[in-house]
Amino acid sequence: MKKILLCVILACCNIWIMQAEEKQYLGLQLGYTQPITRLNAAIVGKETTLNATVYNGLKVGVVYDATIIKGFGFNMGLNYTFGGNHTDWASKHTASVYPKVRSRGQYHQMELVVDWQYKFEIAQNTWLMLYTGPTLQCGLALADKWYIQTTPNNESYDHTENYYDVQSVGNYALSRLNVTWGIGAGLQYERYFLRGGYDFGLINPYKAKTFNISENYQPYTRGRFDQWQIKLGIYLWEK
Repeated sequence: MKKILLCVILACCNIWIMQAEEKQYLGLQLGYTQPITRLNAAIVGKETTLNATVYNGLKVGVVYDATIIKGFGFNMGLNYTFGGNHTDWASKHTASVYPKVRSRGQYHQMELVVDWQYKFEIAQNTWLMLYTGPTLQCGLALADKWYIQTTPNNESYDHTENYYDVQSVGNYALSRLNVTWGIGAGLQYERYFLRGGYDFGLINPYKAKTFNISENYQPYTRGRFDQWQIKLGIYLWEK
């Protein structure tokens, strides 16, 4: 399914580039992104719970923008994104095995973005853009490093969990490929642009088909990757 989606996206890109008749731009972009890993675990006899892990990161890439006819066109981007998160907590219970725990997460990935967009002029040399479209993501690295202090000897140790390795995280192992669908809006003034939106995950990235946390959970769990993002950029070439 993922290979079919990739072929369709690349074929559409080739057709649109050949059909572009009006404005075409090529430039660079830099932005902030907030990926969210969502895990749905259906509890027997209760409503579905939703656990989310939030990351903060940056993205940098190249962008190609083309208007085909009467404001309708597309926007393509190839981005490298990276970032992380951190969590610190301590137990107040004296009998706790892990009184102090600290985690540091990092992720790196590549993105191929293909958005259909409508652009219209709202002032001289100023355009408003509305867009929607798919993004193909390829994970390069996603890991958490844990620092744990134990009792009663006050010993400490650390270990790393690689979320692309089944042996490292078991049921939490993830596929490197993900597909999202985004919606958003933006502004362009002369060669400068600002775009922002939200991407919804379309596929379940978890490799495991069974998920046995405890007897209270059903044997199948779904998840998805979403992300907020905002990007600033400049077009260096125009035709």
